[in-house]
Amino acid sequence: MKKFLILLTLSLSITSLFAQVDSLKQVSKPVRFTFGTTTLIDNNTVETPYKGGLELEISHRFSVIENYHNLFGIYGSANTRIGLNYGITDRLMIGAGTTKDYQLQDIQWKYLILRQTEDNKMPVSLSYYGNFVIDLRSKDAFGPSESYREIHRLSYFTQLIVARKLNDRFSVQLAPSVTYFNSVPQNVDSTAGYKNLNLGLSAGARANLFGSHSLILEYDQLLTRQDIAVQPKPNLSLGWEIGTATHSFQMFVSNYNQIINQRNLVFNTNDFKSGEYLVGFNIHVRF
Repeated sequence: MKKFLILLTLSLSITSLFAQVDSLKQVSKPVRFTFGTTTLIDNNTVETPYKGGLELEISHRFSVIENYHNLFGIYGSANTRIGLNYGITDRLMIGAGTTKDYQLQDIQWKYLILRQTEDNKMPVSLSYYGNFVIDLRSKDAFGPSESYREIHRLSYFTQLIVARKLNDRFSVQLAPSVTYFNSVPQNVDSTAGYKNLNLGLSAGARANLFGSHSLILEYDQLLTRQDIAVQPKPNLSLGWEIGTATHSFQMFVSNYNQIINQRNLVFNTNDFKSGEYLVGFNIHVRF
């Protein structure tokens, strides 16, 4: 009987020890909902759809606000993109879309490389985002016909997105990017013009104010200087986001309207310092 009690005591002690070791080996929990959607106004966030999930994107930009004759941009020329994203895994996304201006067709992808954890063993989330875009305008839009090739229609954008959820209300992100255009506008009888290869830097933030309502902010800066007299303008936008489990609606004011990242970064001519703003909205529907 004594031996049995000793063995029982030892067994309970060893079981307790292994339970403590297992608890120490528990995987850190990832932070959830750093941002409410896969895009923060125009730039992508670190978020991706869940495995097997579909996300419909509708992006609309009115024209630059002028006066009441065009109802402050609503009656002017508008730009629209419709896209669909699919979660191959909980970390990998692929998507496609079409944009009205310049007849742009895009294929995009995103991979969540690192996830921020609640215990800060991983302090940030890191995603890789990329796209390639096909311009379907007439070949006359790409310079002299004798030098035209189909590959001139293509442009590429790639970006690393670093984000941190500071607390339950505030999230921030920073994203360096590389853009390449196979064909860019050039000045007549001159080698001066836009650069094919361009570097950029984007920053964004989201502040959850109450309930499902959040304030969103975005800024993009082109780092590569162009061989033109008037340089492209930085992008600035400020908006309001309303989110639910399956939908989100973003309404904002910005100084850019191209929707596609590489075109906003390299070809924006609206200067926010001069008050050249427009109104836009995004709708995300998750299935």
